[in-house]
Amino acid sequence: MSNSSSITQFLLLAFTDTRELQLLHFWLFLGIYLAALLGNGLIVTTIACDQHLHTPMYFFLLNLSLLDLGSISTILPKSMASSLWDTRVISYMECAAQIFCFVFLILAEFYLLTVMSYDRYVAICKPLHYGTLLGSRACVHLAAAAWATGFLSALLHTANTFSLPLCKGNALDQFFCEIPQILKLSCSDASLREVGLLIFGTSIFFLCFVFIVVSYVQILRAVLRIPSEQGRHKAFSTCLPHLAVVSLFVSTGMFAYLKPPSISSPSLDLVVSVLYTVVPPAVNPLIYSMRNQELKDALWKLISYCFLKQ
Repeated sequence: MSNSSSITQFLLLAFTDTRELQLLHFWLFLGIYLAALLGNGLIVTTIACDQHLHTPMYFFLLNLSLLDLGSISTILPKSMASSLWDTRVISYMECAAQIFCFVFLILAEFYLLTVMSYDRYVAICKPLHYGTLLGSRACVHLAAAAWATGFLSALLHTANTFSLPLCKGNALDQFFCEIPQILKLSCSDASLREVGLLIFGTSIFFLCFVFIVVSYVQILRAVLRIPSEQGRHKAFSTCLPHLAVVSLFVSTGMFAYLKPPSISSPSLDLVVSVLYTVVPPAVNPLIYSMRNQELKDALWKLISYCFLKQ
C-alpha cells in the first residue's frame, strides 16, 4: 500500500483547459496581485515613515498589511505560473510549505483582527486608560502573540496532516494546497487526529469571533452615548474599516468551509476559494484608506515627497 512517502507531487485543480482562458486567468490574477502588493506596500511604507501614524491602531494595521502581503504571495504566484506554463504539478515539499505558510498567515491575521477589536474597544470605551493599556510594549506583545499563535498552530496542523498515509491518488480538487484536500487522500483513521485539531481550532476561532462581537456591542453602546453628532461620526469612522475587514474575512471563510454540500460544485468551490484567499488581501487596503483621512493625508504626503525628490 502506498503512503505519503511514495508521493513526490500533487496535481492541482486547473481553472480551465482552454489556453486562451488560462492566459486570461494569468493576467487577471497578475492584476489583482500587483494591486494587493501596491496597496499593502503603500500602507506599510506610509505608516513606517510618518511619525504621526506611530500609534497602536496604525501599528496593528501595518502588521495586518504584512500578513495580507504574505498570504496572497503564498497562493497567487504558483497559480499564475501554473496557468502560464499550463501545468498542474506542485511538488510534495512545495505543497507542505504552501499549507504551512497559508495556515500560519490566515490564523495570525484573524488573531490580529481580534487584537484590533480590543484596540478599538479600549480607544472608545476606556479612552483615559488607552495609553496605559496599549503602550508600545503591550502593542508589540499583542502583535507578537498573534504571529506566534498562528505559527505554532500552522506547524502543528501541517506536521500532523503530512504524517498521515496517503493512498487515494495525488489529485487535489483545489487550485492550491489546503488541509481538507490532503485529508481526502488519506487512507488511515489517523485523519481523526486532524479532525480533532480542526475542532480545537474552530473552538478558538469561535471564541475570537465572540470576543469581537462583544467588543463591538460595547463600542456601539459607548458611541450612542456620545452627545455630539460629530463625535459619534468620528468614533464610527475609526471602527467601520475594521468591522468591514472582519466581516469580509469571516463571511468568505465561513461560506467556503461551512456551505451545505447540496450547493457544492467544483466551479462554485473554485469561485468561493478565490473570494476568501485573494479578495480580502487585495481589498483591505482600499477599505482602510477610503474613510481614513489621516491615512490618506499621510499617503499623499509620502507620494508628493517622492515625486518632488525626483
